[in-house]
Amino acid sequence: LLKVDYDVCSNYGNWLYSAGIGNDPRDNRKFNMIKQGLDYDGNGDYVRLWVPELQGIKGADIHTPWALSNAALSQAGVTLGETYPQPVVTAPEWSRHIHQGPGGSPHPRGRRGPAQRKDRGIDFYFSRKKDA
Repeated sequence: LLKVDYDVCSNYGNWLYSAGIGNDPRDNRKFNMIKQGLDYDGNGDYVRLWVPELQGIKGADIHTPWALSNAALSQAGVTLGETYPQPVVTAPEWSRHIHQGPGGSPHPRGRRGPAQRKDRGIDFYFSRKKDA
């Protein structure tokens, strides 16, 4: 793999910005990990690849395992605080991406929901057919 678009300033600037310590003219702007996960890994495949402890969680629920019911966590083989850690922090702006699903169980979703937006995972940007 050969990276041809490397720009030291841009790359370091983006890492600093993502960490919340970069320059931004807008006040109180934060990187929303939940929204990014839902936008670019809507089904949770990337997370499932690198976090095997969450393999049993289906779909986008993988982005917010702490919001699942005890029954759903048990069915997935996840015990918060034992097999997977409790969240260290939960940002208030994440809450708008966690909606109540059928039966009262929380379901993380983007504002528009999965039926109204196309999945824009990494393959979207490198495929020739953009209307898929």
